[in-house]
Amino acid sequence: MAGLGEENDAAPNQAVSVVDYKTLADFEPPMKHKRNKYAFACAILASLISILLGYDFGVMSGANIFIQKDLKISDVQVEILVGTLSLYCLIGSYVAGRTSDWIGRRYTILLAGAIFFAGALLMGFATNYAFLMVGRFVTGIGVGYGLMIAPVYTAELSPASSRGFLTSFPEVFINGGILLGYVSNYAFSKLPLHLGWRLMLGVGAVPSVLLAIGVLAMPESPRWLIMQGRLGEAKSVLDKTSDTKEEAELRLSDIKEAAGIPQDCNDDIVQIQKQTHGEGVWRELLLYPTPAVRHALICAVGIHFFQQATGVDSVVLYSPRIFEKVGITSSNDKLLATMAVGFVKTIFILVATFLLDRIGRRPLLLSSIGGMVLSLATLGLSLTIIEHSDQKLTWAIGLSITMVLVYVAVFSIGMGPITWVYSAEIFPLRLRAQGASIGVATSRFTSGVLSMTFISLYKRITIGGAFFLYAGIATVGFLFFYTCYPETQGKTLEEMEGLFGKMVGWRAEAKKLKLKLPMEVNGDGTSNGQIERQPRLDNEGQFSKSKYLRSDL
Repeated sequence: MAGLGEENDAAPNQAVSVVDYKTLADFEPPMKHKRNKYAFACAILASLISILLGYDFGVMSGANIFIQKDLKISDVQVEILVGTLSLYCLIGSYVAGRTSDWIGRRYTILLAGAIFFAGALLMGFATNYAFLMVGRFVTGIGVGYGLMIAPVYTAELSPASSRGFLTSFPEVFINGGILLGYVSNYAFSKLPLHLGWRLMLGVGAVPSVLLAIGVLAMPESPRWLIMQGRLGEAKSVLDKTSDTKEEAELRLSDIKEAAGIPQDCNDDIVQIQKQTHGEGVWRELLLYPTPAVRHALICAVGIHFFQQATGVDSVVLYSPRIFEKVGITSSNDKLLATMAVGFVKTIFILVATFLLDRIGRRPLLLSSIGGMVLSLATLGLSLTIIEHSDQKLTWAIGLSITMVLVYVAVFSIGMGPITWVYSAEIFPLRLRAQGASIGVATSRFTSGVLSMTFISLYKRITIGGAFFLYAGIATVGFLFFYTCYPETQGKTLEEMEGLFGKMVGWRAEAKKLKLKLPMEVNGDGTSNGQIERQPRLDNEGQFSKSKYLRSDL
């Protein structure tokens, strides 16, 4: 009997040793997890809407030069034409949050593409400034829809192991669209003045047709399906988009808990309490937020504000004018230099996608904005020297061009993609669409203000002074991020609420969560979740590899 007791006592220890062995084995290269190809394909299709957004931003940087010459408009009218798109996005992003809860994430993406298609045609056929502004308004609504829904859809579809990689796709495609816009500027600049800029704007309608076809192959967000009580469809989507069957079950359990559905309910269709679309949610988000929700909201608004307030859209939309101030006078050369900006942005955003789930959000964010401070300050200094010099300073011109490229590079490797990844993953399920729309609204309002005032700003405080101002704002942003932003790498979306809640005391909570939830490690050394799996003993007291207990979160 004593021997039997010793064997029983040893069983749990033996089970633990098996778990430890599996964890260590995960480090071996042969055990490396492959990215889910289905989730990868869905993220690409959803991100096609972002090409349209990026194209419109990029193409306007060169098109506004030809529009000003053809329609004989003033600098103030150019600022309004360029900057109001971001303000129109406010309407689109606000409505998109409600629409996506009503008709679903997938059809909201389709609606965004349809609106953008109409706006591009209106701008392409514009005969005067007023007609052009109508097309700009319609396009802005579509841009607001797309900016809000693409990151939300991708975050809700992606497994935790590659959520940062996949959720960064919208930013990748935005930068690809910007580059295409710059190329379009150069390609159509040789055409007659009245025709060139109209083709630049009108061809933006073509990708909308491809988007409409792609949407037909996309599944609906599993989180939205569960909120509608469609568990059977959600299970099917989770099975396809998760790395393992076990992960699909755990993701389903998390979402059911957030939606208030009993864990033992496995019907394909269930009745859940229908909520009014957005009503009550806005009250919980803005009027009576919990500490965790308030922290998440401040972080989302803050990261979107500093992303734009540090001047990225001023560079993207007014690159030819900046290069003119540097000393490049030829229109052809200015457009070629602008293409270089788009190329660098695209290359470095691609690099960032592979770093998000390896290095983490916080280190990339801090290093990115730190580099932005240095490049903006150096650019301001070199432009000031050029402006106050009576002779051509080749070294200062070279330094200015280099700092523009360095700025867009360090922005694209961190601040650019992380803003969308971070703000899409930190809100609880019930608040996610509205929380993301507030972030987009902050981004577009800030972008609109800067875009509509950049020409007037540098005329008032000089071009160098404008970039010194941006450098100062970036410095404040660095301090804000360092103090208030916890790392979210590898956290499941439903665990974010436990991580947030203390603006400056989150580090202690993160340590507690780390101790409570030992992370499962992939073969590539990255963490793919905060799921603690405890060994379960079967009826004979033996360890069962196929059964796990999920620890309480």
